[in-house]
Amino acid sequence: MKPIKIITFIAFIASITSIACGLIFNVDYKEKLIGFGVVGMFLIVFPLFSYYRWKGKDVKDYMLTKENLDKMRENQRDSKK
Repeated sequence: MKPIKIITFIAFIASITSIACGLIFNVDYKEKLIGFGVVGMFLIVFPLFSYYRWKGKDVKDYMLTKENLDKMRENQRDSKK
């Protein structure tokens, strides 16, 4: 496995564990556990996952440009026939 995939997985497990511990255990700092889990999920896990999945792909393929809209219309016409 690639190192970034392992780091993302470990950060995901740590965030989920932090949220679960905050919800399950009755400790004074349970709100902090939930908060750190959510912050870790959205500031660490999501950007790492997005980078890992989008690396090497052309963003223009996913943008709504005139050329891509024309391709979509042609494909829609072809599928109706």
